[in-house]
Amino acid sequence: MKHAFDVLGDPVRRRILEILAADRHASGEIVAIVGREFGITQSAVSQHLKVLRDHGFATVQVEGPRRIYEIDPSPLVEVDQWLAGLRRFWAPKFEALAVEVARGKRKRRR
Repeated sequence: MKHAFDVLGDPVRRRILEILAADRHASGEIVAIVGREFGITQSAVSQHLKVLRDHGFATVQVEGPRRIYEIDPSPLVEVDQWLAGLRRFWAPKFEALAVEVARGKRKRRR
């Protein structure tokens, strides 16, 4: 079984998830967007959709002749939990940056 990061390591699959995060889409819509952006075939996009579906990142519903894809956030929760252990390395830096940005804004207002 692939690890979540193996699935997310591919830029095409990440882009498909970005598309699905905005809203559910028919497979043809996804093929059109991703095919245009990455210059890949319908078959290649379908393979990426299959990987996402097989590993729980997306679900599909058949509505007549259309296949409607939707994101399933469950595996992303696992990714987020894994990242939580690493956030301590960058969270203080972002907090310090936010403080400096706020200081700069106050100085400009004066």
